[in-house]
Amino acid sequence: MAERRPKKAQEPTRRQILEYIRESPTPVGKREIARAFGIKGADRIGLKALLKQLEREGEVDRGRHRRMASPGALPEVVTLTVLGPDPDGELLAAPTEISGEAPAPRIFLEPDRLAKPAFARGDRVLARLRRIDGEAYEARVIRRLPVLPARIVGIFERTADGSGRIRSAGKKTRNEFRVAAADSAGAKPGEIVLAQALPGHRHGLPQARVVERLGPHGGPRSASLLSIYEHDIPVAFDAEALAIAKAAKPAPLGERTDLRAMALVTIDGADARDFDDAVFAEPDTDPKNLGGFVLLVAIADVAYYVQPGDALDRAAYWRGNSVYFPDRVVPMLPEELSNGLCSLKPGEDRGCLAVRMVIDAQGKKLRHRFMRGLMRSMARLTYDQVQAAADGHPDERTASLMGQAITPLYAAFRALLGERQRRGTLDLDLPERQAILDDQGKVQRIQARLRYDSHRLIEEFMIAANVAAAETLERLRQPCIYRVHDAPDAAKIQALREFVATLGLNLARGQVLKPKMFTQLLERAKATPYALMVHELVLRSQSQAVYSPVNIGHFGLALPRYAHFTSPIRRYADLLVHRALIAGCKLGDGALLAGAADKFAAIGEHISGTERRAAAAERDAIDRFVAAFLADRVGEILPGRITSVTRFGLFVRLDETGADGLVPIGSLPNDFYDHDEASHALVGRRWGRIYRLGEGVMVRLVQAEALTGGLLLELVEGGDDERPGPPAKGKGRMPGGAKVAARPPRRPIRGKPRHR
Repeated sequence: MAERRPKKAQEPTRRQILEYIRESPTPVGKREIARAFGIKGADRIGLKALLKQLEREGEVDRGRHRRMASPGALPEVVTLTVLGPDPDGELLAAPTEISGEAPAPRIFLEPDRLAKPAFARGDRVLARLRRIDGEAYEARVIRRLPVLPARIVGIFERTADGSGRIRSAGKKTRNEFRVAAADSAGAKPGEIVLAQALPGHRHGLPQARVVERLGPHGGPRSASLLSIYEHDIPVAFDAEALAIAKAAKPAPLGERTDLRAMALVTIDGADARDFDDAVFAEPDTDPKNLGGFVLLVAIADVAYYVQPGDALDRAAYWRGNSVYFPDRVVPMLPEELSNGLCSLKPGEDRGCLAVRMVIDAQGKKLRHRFMRGLMRSMARLTYDQVQAAADGHPDERTASLMGQAITPLYAAFRALLGERQRRGTLDLDLPERQAILDDQGKVQRIQARLRYDSHRLIEEFMIAANVAAAETLERLRQPCIYRVHDAPDAAKIQALREFVATLGLNLARGQVLKPKMFTQLLERAKATPYALMVHELVLRSQSQAVYSPVNIGHFGLALPRYAHFTSPIRRYADLLVHRALIAGCKLGDGALLAGAADKFAAIGEHISGTERRAAAAERDAIDRFVAAFLADRVGEILPGRITSVTRFGLFVRLDETGADGLVPIGSLPNDFYDHDEASHALVGRRWGRIYRLGEGVMVRLVQAEALTGGLLLELVEGGDDERPGPPAKGKGRMPGGAKVAARPPRRPIRGKPRHR
C-alpha cells in the first residue's frame, strides 16, 4: 500500500520527528525522514538543521552512513557473538563490541536452517538488526565470521616496550596475544588474566584486551581457576538468587509422608561436599514375595525451594549442573541450599521426594510409588566405610548399623545386580583420576579412584529409581527429559569388528546389536595383551548420552526408558523430572508449569552442552594438577601405554598417574612413518617399527606445562611388549597376522635421527 505523506501545510514538529526516529525498527537517514513527511526542496535545509540540533542535545545518535537512531541504539549492521538458546529455545546473541556500562540489549537471531553447522555459543556473525520491542532486537544473519576465541585465559607478561603479552592457557589456543599498554587494565607480570580478542591485522601476533585480573599464577588454586574461566563456567549468583536462597526455611511436615523413623543413610565419597540421596532396604514381609525386598530412595526436595521461572531457576538453568574440581565445587545452586537445606545431613529434618520400590528375589521391580516426605538421615557414610563393614571390618559407627541398614542394603544390591546381568548392560571399567591435595592445596599424589561394591550398590539403587521416574511420567502422560543413549554408529562398529578380528577376537555380526555383545568382547580380551586396546576402541565406538524429550532408550544400560531423578542439587534435568512428578502425582507446590514441555527440546540441548562443558573443565583441571605434580620430574623415564595413534604422533597414558602426554612423530626413531588408521598404528617404512594402540612403552618426560596441563614425552626403546624387527618383505604385521601400511600415503611423515 502506498505510504500516505503529510501535506505541505502539516510541517512536522520536533516531537513528531523524534517519535519517527525512535519508533523506527532500523536507523533512518535524512532522505527517509524527508520522504516520510513529504519535505521537499528548500525545506530540507530546515530539517537538516533540526537533526543536527537533536544530535547536539543527545536526543539522537548518528551512526554509520549518517543514519540516526535513539541514543544507545545499535547500528543496523553489527557484529554479534552467539550466546546460545534461552529457556524458550530462542537463540540469543550480543554485540561483540559493547561500549559504555549499559546492559547489553536482548538480540534474537532469526532461525537459519541452512547454517551448517548450526550456530553455537561463541560463534561470530555479521547481522542486520531490526528493533522489535523497546531495547530488544531481531537479527538476520548476513554471514558467519571467522571465530576469534570468545575468552582468553592466560598469563600476562610485560614486554620491553611497555606493552604486554598473554600466554594462553588453553590447549586449543596456544598462540600468544599482544596487549597494548592501554588495554592491560593494570595487570602485573605473572598474573592470570581474562581477556577478549580484538580484530586485528593478519600479520603478527593477534591483539587482546584484558577485561579481568584473576590473581597470581602458580598458587594452589590456580589450576581450577584457569579451567573455570577458560570454559566460561558461571561462578557468581545474582543478588536476587542469593536473597531467595538465604530466605529459605526448612520444609515443614505438613502433608508430607513422615519418613523420619526409617533407617535411611547417605553413602558418598570421603571428599563429597553435598549429600542429596539416601537409601534404605528391608526384606519384604509379603508371603507372595519370598526373598524380595522393599527399597526406598529419598532425594532432596530441591523443587520446594527453586520455583519455576524465579531467579534461582534461571541461575540453575544457565549453569545446567555443578562442576567438581579437586579443591572446590562450582555449585548449580547457592551453598545455602546445596550444602544446607538440600543436603541430607545426619540428624536433621529434610524435605525429600522419595520412591518406594518392591523387587522380587531376582531383582525384578514389581511395583513402585512416589511420595513427598520428611526424612532424617541416620548416618553420613563413605564408600570405604561401608565396604569395610560389608567385608567384616566395621568401625564404631558402621557396627551399630549392620543389621538395620548395611546388611539389607547389600542383600538387595545382589538381587538388583542379578537383574542387571540378565539384562545385559555394557560394563566399561573407566578408571577415574583423583588428585590428593594437602592443606595448602598442593598435590601430594595422583591416584586412581578406587571402586568398590559399595559404589555399585548406590549406582543400582539410583538406576532403579531413575527407571521408576521415567515409567511414572510416561504412565501419567507427563513431559519428561529422558537420559538417552543411542546405539553406536554402524560404520564405527564395522571398523571395530574388522580390527578385533586381526587380534583373534570376534564381534558378532548379522544380528541386532546389544550392549552385552561388547561386554562379552571385553571379557574375551581380558586374557590377551590387547585388553586395554580393545577397551579403548569399544569406548570410542559408543555414542554420547544426552538429554532429550524424545525417548530412544538407553543403549548402555539396556533400558527402554531412563530419566535422571536422583541429583537435583547438581543437575537441572533432575529438577525438571521432580517438577513433572510433583505435577503428575499431585504432590503440592513446585510442579511443572503448563506449556513447559514446549521448551524441553531446547533445554535438553542446552544442558547436554553444559554437561560436556563441565566434563571438559574438570578434565583440564586434573591435567593441570598432574602437570604441576610432574614438573619436578622432567627427565625421568616412566612406563605407559599408547592410547591414541594420530598422523602427528602418539598419545601415551602414564601408568603411575593416568595422565596422557604426546610423543610427537618427529621424536620417533629415524624413519618415514605411515599412519595406518584402520589398524591404529604408525609403521616405519624402512625398519618396519610398529607403534600401535595399547602397546606398552617407556617414555621420558620432556616437559610438564602446568599452565595448559600438557605433557610432552619422548619414546625410550623398550617396553613390556617386544618390538618387531624389520620384516622380511618390508611390511609390518599387526597381532593376528594382519598386514599394515601395505599402501603408503602420499606424504609420509619423517621421524628424528635415532641418535642425536
